Amino acid sequence: MNELSVLVVSTPVGPIGSGIGGGVELTARNLVDGLVARGHYVEVVAPEGSIALGHATHGIAGALQPSSQHQSRGAVPVLPSDSALGNMWTFVAQIQHRFDVVVNLAYDVLPFERGRSSDVTVVHLVSMGSLNDAMDAVIHRALTEAPATVAMHSRAQARTFAGGEAATIVGSGVRVSDYRFVDTADGDGHLGFVGRIAPEKGLADAVHVAALSGRPLVVWGLMQDELCWNDALAHHPTAVVTHGGFLRTDELQSALGRCAGLLVTPKWEEAFGNVVIEALACGVPVMAYDRGGPAEIVAHGRTGFVVPPDDPRAMAEAVARLGEISRAECRAEVESRYSVEAFAERLEAWLVGAIPPVPKMR
Repeated sequence: MNELSVLVVSTPVGPIGSGIGGGVELTARNLVDGLVARGHYVEVVAPEGSIALGHATHGIAGALQPSSQHQSRGAVPVLPSDSALGNMWTFVAQIQHRFDVVVNLAYDVLPFERGRSSDVTVVHLVSMGSLNDAMDAVIHRALTEAPATVAMHSRAQARTFAGGEAATIVGSGVRVSDYRFVDTADGDGHLGFVGRIAPEKGLADAVHVAALSGRPLVVWGLMQDELCWNDALAHHPTAVVTHGGFLRTDELQSALGRCAGLLVTPKWEEAFGNVVIEALACGVPVMAYDRGGPAEIVAHGRTGFVVPPDDPRAMAEAVARLGEISRAECRAEVESRYSVEAFAERLEAWLVGAIPPVPKMR
């Protein structure tokens, strides 16, 4: 197909590479790399301090945007003074005429509003499920007025929005070659947990599982809420838990592959769960609650186990069955369904379908 000129606008909650933006940062990197590999021209707009991606990365200064995850359902969107989000989209308005399509990765009202009046097609890859009324309203309007411009990562995520069935489901993907396959876990049989240290990630349940199973637990992720960490350990004093900190992809895959299994215990509807495919790429089976995107990725009994939500005992029982899972099968699942190449192919089809067939006048 013809080369597309694509402008990707990242999350305004943190620079790409900082870890503050969570899975959106990994999505941004793999989305850009995948489209470039398919022959498209890609530039990126992101907060100042971001790593370089694509053919050019424009770092924009300004105050970072608070994450929607930590606001009430009725919260009214507010831009901080000298907002990075506002500055990023002011810059987008200045250069968007050079592109066929603008891809918004921000879970925020402003890009949806700007997209409605733009002369260039603006599409939205929604990174989270329903969290507040303001976002529900702008996403529903986009799904009603221009459904081809909205994509989501999983069916579970889409179901949290009114009209979500109209969204395009693109999943996600990782560069499989960046993840070393480990056919045998470390001898201590330790478990892994990857995610920001925050209540919605369900760290307390993972620590409970470690206590019930008698296996050590290693936790990797940004220490966003130290109280959450301390409470989890205080409630389960018999658990042996280590915090490995926030690691870059190359460091994480090296450590993650040594785990006997990964615990995924979200207290909210995860849109996808990039860490699930990262673990599987290393050959690590995944035990996940039947909640959100992770439950759609794990093939129960083949690449891990899906258990009832909020049931640490059921997950501990699944841990006892880890020996039934082929680590080679876990790797093969990612190679066939969740590689960057497969992800980019789905993204390309979405973008082509969203751009009007008649070229716009420049």
